[in-house]
Amino acid sequence: MVLAEATPPPFTIASVFTEIQLDSWLTVLLVVAAGLYLYGVHRLRARGDSWPLSRTLLFLFPGLGGIASVTVSGLHAYDTTLLSVHMVQHMVLSMGAPIFLALGAPMTLALRTLQGAPRSRLLAVVHSHVAKVLTFPLVAFGLFVATPFALYFTGLYEQTLRHEWLHELTHAHFILVGCLFFWPLLGLDPLPGRWPYPARALLMLLSVPFHTVLGLTIMQSKTLLGGDWYPSLHLAWANPFDDQRAAGGILWAGGEFVSVTMIAVLVVQWIRASEREARRIDRELDRQEARERAQDQNDATVRSAAHD
Repeated sequence: MVLAEATPPPFTIASVFTEIQLDSWLTVLLVVAAGLYLYGVHRLRARGDSWPLSRTLLFLFPGLGGIASVTVSGLHAYDTTLLSVHMVQHMVLSMGAPIFLALGAPMTLALRTLQGAPRSRLLAVVHSHVAKVLTFPLVAFGLFVATPFALYFTGLYEQTLRHEWLHELTHAHFILVGCLFFWPLLGLDPLPGRWPYPARALLMLLSVPFHTVLGLTIMQSKTLLGGDWYPSLHLAWANPFDDQRAAGGILWAGGEFVSVTMIAVLVVQWIRASEREARRIDRELDRQEARERAQDQNDATVRSAAHD
């Protein structure tokens, strides 16, 4: 279906709240995902197990809530009208929400909740060859970096503006690629072939120049993304070239902010993991020393009995 030509009134902060739309398929999926997560937490607590509240809050609010904030709020009404609004969507769907979804550890929750055949099937999927390939950091990195270049520097972006099904599919693709990239780097779920922390931080660092190049290229481009779509809207309250420069700035600044923040988070996780490993080694050494002391005491007892 071709997207309608009708345009909303001038964008304001109030529009985020006054143009909310709750009739999309994504709304249903978000509600279902939240319900399943909360049901899993309820099942754990009903049998006496604990689940960190922080994980629940991260998954529901900045995770699922982040997706909702740019797809069912008033921003959605402007995502084919202003490139800058689309770019905010892009950043949240591909770099914002996936981070918090990963920190919510939904796979771990499912594995602790499910039993028997369902749990075995989920483990089979997690350890399948397809999962190993898609979650391999270099593969996910390639998809994460290539997606925006393929979208904005081909005719694909204009087609997403003209066809609603392709537009919605692009949103789903952003979320999927973001999850594939951030889940192995940051997530708490058990995934095959996870890299050590220094390699993860290096991979995150390597993503920074791509956002910089992409953002600056869009800002400085004399050609409008989307072909003649934005000029054809004849908006009296927005200049397509000014809006494109703002969109490039959002991509550049947002990408660097998220990347630097992620590197800091990975370093903190690395330090905490090193501290846990050091404590584990200390406990093992303490147990080994206790065993050696007990053995020495036994040997002394045996020698004393033999001497008597």
